[in-house]
Amino acid sequence: MRSRSAGRFAVALVALSLVLSACQGIAPAGTAGRAVNGSGLISATPTVTPSPTPTSTPAVLDVFPADLATGFAPNVPVTVRASSGVLGAVTLADAKGQTVGGKASSDGVWTSSDVLRPSTVYTLTMASTGPDGTETTTSSTFTTLTPKVTATYGLIPRGGVVGVGMPVIVQFDTGVITKAQRAEVEKRVKVTTVPAQEGAWGWLDNRQLMWRPKNYWFPGTKVTVSTPLHGLQTGADKWIAADDQTSFTVGSSMVSSVDMKAHTMIVRRDGVALRTFKVSTGKPGPLTETRNGVKVIIERNSAITMDSSTLVPPIPKGAPGYYKIDTKWNLRLTWTGEFIHSAPWSVNAQGTQNVSHGCTNMAPADAEWMFNNSRMGDIVKFTGSSRPFRPTEGIGVWVYDFVGWKAQSALA
Repeated sequence: MRSRSAGRFAVALVALSLVLSACQGIAPAGTAGRAVNGSGLISATPTVTPSPTPTSTPAVLDVFPADLATGFAPNVPVTVRASSGVLGAVTLADAKGQTVGGKASSDGVWTSSDVLRPSTVYTLTMASTGPDGTETTTSSTFTTLTPKVTATYGLIPRGGVVGVGMPVIVQFDTGVITKAQRAEVEKRVKVTTVPAQEGAWGWLDNRQLMWRPKNYWFPGTKVTVSTPLHGLQTGADKWIAADDQTSFTVGSSMVSSVDMKAHTMIVRRDGVALRTFKVSTGKPGPLTETRNGVKVIIERNSAITMDSSTLVPPIPKGAPGYYKIDTKWNLRLTWTGEFIHSAPWSVNAQGTQNVSHGCTNMAPADAEWMFNNSRMGDIVKFTGSSRPFRPTEGIGVWVYDFVGWKAQSALA
């Protein structure tokens, strides 16, 4: 039998245990891992989750030609457009830093505005803004084709002072085959004259492009020529690689008139007659008669050897009429072999009959004066022959009137 005092002690222990339990805040069942706040409410412990990395959306560009393309034709435009986002500044340049022009149209497509150079590496640098505002700069590289044949040309005259009949000549070493190709060449060449003078381009044939004024040049005119022709096609697998330029000055007006029936030549400078000479021109015959028409002095040579086998048409060695002779004071008038030159062997015929193979014979002293007072581009008019001077037989731009000359343009 327990005592009464022992029973009271057991009750006190139970009571103390309950008080301590309530003061320590023991969580109810099912609340493990949670905290009880000051008001007795249970709050969840926060779980740490990594923040997502922001994703940028750059513009999408459509570029032609594609990156690393090769064999690209120089006369085909380069284009860039944004299929999403906005296209910004575009630069097209070669490895030397030489840029190619271009601009964006109203629909946002950037297009190159100039032809490229063959056998050249180009880099496009393109700025753009994506739909979310992301700004980027990207680049693309391509290489133009290497021609099987590089088309070459020369400019005449190459500086100096010339006569009033001298046209600007762009002379190709091989033909510019199609009219469309000749038109592209013609669009790019440029002549500037001071003072301004009306004129036009025309083709004598598919190799010779010339610019002549409406009438003879004004004496003293300054002429500048530029030919930015790189990247133009002139035939199958044939492309121009180089540009060129030249300038020259027009001298005094020297115009000579040869009357083949009267056997005379009158030389006029600035409209004033300076000298009248006795001459002998080509003897009658389809291959020897001097050609009728307006010719231009092509070149000057103080001494050459004339060989009839080089004429057009030729008189070969051993054939009747063949000759090979040294001559002095030579002024070339045609590519076919017509010259003004000294001919001491025909002095007795000069002024009375025509005995040459097509050249204009003069006495030695007369020919020397003529040589010393003439320059490339001076005009020599021939009348009195039934054999016409054809434009391609020399510098034949003055065979045409101005309307006829303009019709020789590939753009006509």
